[in-house]
Amino acid sequence: MKQEITFEDFLKVDIRIGTIIEVNDFPKARKPAYQLTIDFGELGVKKSSAQITDIYSKEDLLNKQITAIVNFKPRQIANFMSECLVMGIYNKTGNVVLLQASKSIKNGEQVS
Repeated sequence: MKQEITFEDFLKVDIRIGTIIEVNDFPKARKPAYQLTIDFGELGVKKSSAQITDIYSKEDLLNKQITAIVNFKPRQIANFMSECLVMGIYNKTGNVVLLQASKSIKNGEQVS
């Protein structure tokens, strides 16, 4: 278990729902990854690198709603600037399964 945090610490994390609108291969990444372009509604469009190539094809991801942390500092990954962190959980085989809402949600809605 990780260190206990306060509710105020949790409120600093901005978790939103977005829709993947573009998926590209990322050949310069050290580990196999995709470059994602994600629509967060009124927050705009953000890019992310995601190591999810083992169980998701580009076709699987296009137009899929995902959950992401949108208030991280942008991070340079090879020649790509990642602006948010797409959330997922490792399954039994060590592959990342994306976290997503059980129903369609308006892009940009905040997770609380």
